[in-house]
Amino acid sequence: MQYQGRSKRMKTGARARPQHKKKKHELGRSPTETELDEPRFRVVESRGGNRKVRALATDVANVTDEGETVQTEILDVVENTANPNYVRRNILTKGAVIETGEGTARVTSRPGQTGQVNAVLVE
Repeated sequence: MQYQGRSKRMKTGARARPQHKKKKHELGRSPTETELDEPRFRVVESRGGNRKVRALATDVANVTDEGETVQTEILDVVENTANPNYVRRNILTKGAVIETGEGTARVTSRPGQTGQVNAVLVE
């Protein structure tokens, strides 16, 4: 999903004529599918001169249990409601259930946007 401009069709189904050319702020980027592997990161410039750190791959997670946070190793991706195929490919997204050294946890952060995996113990 690169160009995120107006739809080519109106609500009625009629063809919508272009109002203007494609603008820089209407461009999107392909999603960062964070893998379970040796940590690799990419810094991406975003709007307003800000920067995002994208995790291309990571194998550590910050797991929280009743207010106490521990950094632990990710062993496996158990479940991913975003896409069942992601489990086979070991891809981490928000909402994915992972197996860690502390136990089973659910990812609460967006690794492709923030560059880190924060999770909460499920059990």
